[in-house]
Amino acid sequence: MKLTLEGIKNKEMWDNAGIALPEYDIDKMRKNTGETPLWIHFGAGNIFRGFIAVLQQKLLDEGLSDRGIIAADTFDYDMIDRIYVPFDNLSLFVGLKSDGNTDMKVIASIADAVKADYRDEDNMRKLTDAVRNPSLQIISYTITEKGYSLRNMAGELFSNVVSDMNEGPARPTHAMSVTAALLYERYLACKYPIALCSMDNCSHNGAILKASVIEIIEAWVKNGFVDEGFLEYVSDESKVSFPWSMIDKITPRPAKVIEEMLDKKGIENMSPVVTDKNTFIAPFVNAEIPEYLVIEDRFPNGRPALENAGVYFADRETVNNTEKMKVTTCLNPLHTAMAVFGCLLGYNHIAKEMQDEDIKKLVENIGYKEGLPVVVNPGIIDPRAFIDEVLTKRLPNMFIPDMPQRIATDTSMKIPIRFGETIKAYRNAEDRDVNDLTYIPLSIAAWFRYLLGVDDAGNKMPVSSDPRLDELQEKLKGIVYNDASSYTGQLKSILSNEVIFASDLVEAGLSEKIEDMFVKMLAGDGSVRKTLHEYVAG
Repeated sequence: MKLTLEGIKNKEMWDNAGIALPEYDIDKMRKNTGETPLWIHFGAGNIFRGFIAVLQQKLLDEGLSDRGIIAADTFDYDMIDRIYVPFDNLSLFVGLKSDGNTDMKVIASIADAVKADYRDEDNMRKLTDAVRNPSLQIISYTITEKGYSLRNMAGELFSNVVSDMNEGPARPTHAMSVTAALLYERYLACKYPIALCSMDNCSHNGAILKASVIEIIEAWVKNGFVDEGFLEYVSDESKVSFPWSMIDKITPRPAKVIEEMLDKKGIENMSPVVTDKNTFIAPFVNAEIPEYLVIEDRFPNGRPALENAGVYFADRETVNNTEKMKVTTCLNPLHTAMAVFGCLLGYNHIAKEMQDEDIKKLVENIGYKEGLPVVVNPGIIDPRAFIDEVLTKRLPNMFIPDMPQRIATDTSMKIPIRFGETIKAYRNAEDRDVNDLTYIPLSIAAWFRYLLGVDDAGNKMPVSSDPRLDELQEKLKGIVYNDASSYTGQLKSILSNEVIFASDLVEAGLSEKIEDMFVKMLAGDGSVRKTLHEYVAG
């Protein structure tokens, strides 16, 4: 059995394997999409294939749409060549239930997959043709927080952003510059409305996307590459909208046990690959069953009827409150705390961490004790019920092969949202005191200890990739994991950085508490565990 258009023609074999096939005419869907595209999505990784594409497949299966999604990637072109092209843009979704059973289906809603690389004329022609078509309704994104950032830790523009600003829309490289250039194509061709929708886990994601795109365009106007009318077009939300969203579904790295299961079913070539950009990805996506997507209903050229696939559409305030509930309180902060402590304490499985009483108490306290008191109930999802599900069903699910090492990726980009927003809420609330926070500061201290690259047993430990890793480790120079006297205030310049923490933690009065916790973790082997236990048991 092969995961190709030809291979899925034998429906009986796939039925016998317990794998559902698409219930629509794939060739017709692709033809329709090519003629009148509706949707382009940037970020062709697991969360897209295991969630967004599955939503559109539901609409196609039910006859509520006749077009698919054009997937594009601005970063990992090798993924297109190795995961999309050989499988005719099909993917295999494996839903992992908490009882160990699976829900498997072939996903065919991806009509085309292209490299958003201006050196590749054929691929870019496909993208520009789609963008210039008045029918296009939405460009969406799952490119992670760092994909929107134009600046480094010091607030300086990245070199490729400077180059894009100085060279104009002809051959952009940064994802935000590519977006701006494609919008310029639409402006020149038809000036039709369109929605640009970030579906990434970052606070106010629509505002972040808009700010970055506008900054690129303003530089192009200043440098004479585009006219003021283009800036006015993108700035007018009746023409180009930037709806906010909240997304939640755990799509971990492909698991060996799932690969072996598919192999036993007779499905060929399911082995994961490591791309040129070090993306570990497979033709299949294994993911949890629970999923949430809440989107601000602001689509000036219409939108897919995704409410029929389980998506919540709401106003901006509701989306903001739902996103804040999840990203700053009920899941993401817990994940980051588990990531850094899990790596330090030698774990390689999130669910196993939930069997560690100290870690379990830590995340319960971050969620219930420190987070929930400052979260506004969004109305459509109850925060306490959400966090109950996270702590009792989702994180303990042994069949979700998620790793703290994966979650620890890009932590410096996540902290201002996952911890910084709660810190700000405590600072701004009349009935709260920021000094009452304990477990969030403890997790920040553990992150600094993690950056030393030595685990709690004194063994060298790989540190997950982070765009600020080199800068951060340079500032921590001279600190030795088993010598508390080696700390001489190196954290202060980081703790005062509002880019990382969303506020100055020195000025906020949290610096000394975090530094004291960090120093306790420098007492030698076992000091991380001892410090963690001291605070959660106290």
